[in-house]
Order: sequence, then C-alpha cells, then structure tokens
Amino acid sequence: MTHITLVCAAGMSTSMLMAKMQQSAKSKNIDASIIAMPEEKFKTYKGQTEILLLGPQISYLEDDLKEKYEVRGIKVAVIDMVDYGMMNGEKVLADALALLS
Repeated sequence: MTHITLVCAAGMSTSMLMAKMQQSAKSKNIDASIIAMPEEKFKTYKGQTEILLLGPQISYLEDDLKEKYEVRGIKVAVIDMVDYGMMNGEKVLADALALLS
C-alpha cells in the first residue's frame, strides 16, 4: 500500500482533492491510503507517509519540507496548480505515484 498525505493551509481544499484521488485509486485498483490535513497538523502526525503533497498555496514551504522529510524517505512535491484548481484527482494521483519510480 502507498501512503499519500496532502497538506495545505487549512486542509479544506485538499480534502476535496483527496476524495477525487481516492475515487481514482479505487477505479484503477490502486492500493493507496490518501489523507489530507493542515500543514500544522502534519508536524505532529505519527502515521505512515511515503509521499507528501503540498497545496500550491503553501508551495513556499517546499524546500524546507524536502530538507526535513526527504532524509526520512518521504517524497515531497507541490501539486500542480492547474490540476489542483480543476480537482483532477486522477492526474494528481498519477503524479504522486510517479515520484516513487
């Protein structure tokens, strides 16, 4: 199972995208756990994460989060702004999974 965490400023918009990604994963029989939360909550999150996706509104945190989490084996990337705005869960899921290959 692949564990993907989406973070943004408040967690609201990423929750909608998370649902679209979950639908896409289910329709493609991809074994993935996809959750969303505010960036502040992720700092204390103890669950498993292999891929950390940032909402475009917090893209300024990318370098800091890469430095902090990639040494722990967590891939960090910013969600494409167009895909985020269109809530393109299928594309965001594909981009996330591509980080592991």
